Amino acid sequence: MSSTAGEHPLAAEKRPLWLFGFVVSTMVGLLFYMAASLSIESDASEQFNNLARNTQKNIESRTKSYANLLRGTASLFQANEHVSREQFHRYVANIALQQNYPGVMNLNYSQELDETQRPAYEAAMRRDYPPGRDGYPAFAIHPPGPRAQYSVLVYIEPIASAPEKYGYDIASRPQIAEALAQSRDSGHISNSGVPVPMDGRPQLTGMAMRLPVYRFGMPVDTVEQRRAAYQGSVGIGYDLVTMMRSALADMPVRNVRLTLFDIGPQALQQRDVPLQLPHDMRPIFDSTAAGMHAPWWQPGSSGRYLSSTLLIEHNGRAWQALFSVRKSDLYSRFDAFLPWLALLIGFASTMLLYVLFHTLASSRRRAIQMATGMTEELRASQIRLQLSHQKLRRLAAHADQIKEEERKRIAREIHDDLGQNLLVLRIDADMLASRTQRRHPRLNARARSTLEQIDATIKSVRQIINDLRPTVLDLGVNAAVEWQVAQFRQRTGIACEVSESHDDICLSDQCATALFRILQESLSNISQHANASRVQVKLEKCRDTVSMSVSDNGVGAAIDGRNKLGSFGLVGIEERIKLLGGTFYIESSPGAGMSVHVSVPLGADATAFPYEEESRASG
Repeated sequence: MSSTAGEHPLAAEKRPLWLFGFVVSTMVGLLFYMAASLSIESDASEQFNNLARNTQKNIESRTKSYANLLRGTASLFQANEHVSREQFHRYVANIALQQNYPGVMNLNYSQELDETQRPAYEAAMRRDYPPGRDGYPAFAIHPPGPRAQYSVLVYIEPIASAPEKYGYDIASRPQIAEALAQSRDSGHISNSGVPVPMDGRPQLTGMAMRLPVYRFGMPVDTVEQRRAAYQGSVGIGYDLVTMMRSALADMPVRNVRLTLFDIGPQALQQRDVPLQLPHDMRPIFDSTAAGMHAPWWQPGSSGRYLSSTLLIEHNGRAWQALFSVRKSDLYSRFDAFLPWLALLIGFASTMLLYVLFHTLASSRRRAIQMATGMTEELRASQIRLQLSHQKLRRLAAHADQIKEEERKRIAREIHDDLGQNLLVLRIDADMLASRTQRRHPRLNARARSTLEQIDATIKSVRQIINDLRPTVLDLGVNAAVEWQVAQFRQRTGIACEVSESHDDICLSDQCATALFRILQESLSNISQHANASRVQVKLEKCRDTVSMSVSDNGVGAAIDGRNKLGSFGLVGIEERIKLLGGTFYIESSPGAGMSVHVSVPLGADATAFPYEEESRASG
């Protein structure tokens, strides 16, 4: 009861601390969320502004291409004294309006007339171009009624785009007449500014551009000269909706809304400063169907939208374009998920730091309890370390035993199976060579070559068998040592002597193999590092132990050379001897050669010794 009662105040003290950590982590996570959201929104805004500017340039380039089309058409008339309707038809057909100028409905030419010229011109047109020719209807100037000046559409290509405009006097409307007069006097392009009504096709938003045409060969340097040389104008009619939608189609982001206003020529002086337009002003183009979405001015003041207002130059007039899009349409899936991921990372990292701080702060109270158990834990760790060390040695002994057994098995299988097959193959090849020696010299040469290849293969197989496990080990450790020394002497050319007792030494297979491998490793070290000219190997039996020493007159080495990083030869020798319960030591100094001495009991067993040492350690 007392212990339980004492724990409650501690738990009550901890609750406000954990609540404080949770609140701080939540606030940091919210800061991360806000920072990620603002960063994503800033990137999206910059991306959208770049897209809007690219679309602005795209629209301006289209209007400039329309202006260049007008100038080229005007050049046709100004370079010839007379251009017939057939010539104009071929000219427009070669331009290929639909492919090269999206949105352009037709190219046309209007002839300038006065009241005195009208009757004769009408009669000439009816005579030269009867109804039905080239798809044109009967020529008649309309609307009816006498006027001082006429600007009559006489060429329209293709005529199918606006047959009702054939013969129409575009100067019958005072505003258009004034614009034509200004264009005539200045020589510049005039724009309709507002949509031109299309009879029978209310779905089109028709716009018009016109350029004056002056008579062939007449000067046009002054206003008076331009008025005297003026003979008419060329124009294009284009669908604003088609042109704008083709420009929007090039944007990689869909659902972008474009609202376009014509704000007149007065805005050209302040081209980089958009105007504040009244909300009741009607746009000349809106990419969103009316009544289905918000009014045109709402996206600019809504937090869910991004908007960009830019001015577009349109041959002497200015269009104000409002681009708007929902922010969500610019975000990728990762962008939508990133703020929440930032919130989670901020919360988790702050909570982890708080837990770490709380743990470090509370660790002082547990330091005394930990100190009292350190001594016992250290002792237990030493015992476990000794046991682990013995287990590792036992594992190493087991691994060496398995490796040697596997080498022995592979060597015997190669000898019994592959060796016999090669021997049979050699006998057959030898018989074939003997029988074909006289009658088939070419086949005999081939058989002799095959016989040589078989001999080389047999030699390689014997070398592989000796590398895996020399068969001489089955004859005893004495014979194995003499064979290895002979191989070393033959391979390196270094003088090597063997000193041994003449009695055959009987050892277990594991012990004999270990001594043979130690000899191999020692001789390998001498050939690679010692730079010696003489080597002496001693193998002796003394009572119940067998000792072997390998000495050379090479450069020698420091005693601590066995601890060099990456050097495992001497370490392997030492571990093999310890597994057999023997002793190992080295005598060496720089410039005085090196001697490796090992000794093992006659009845050494590498698998039993670790168990005995482990039992002594545990005892």
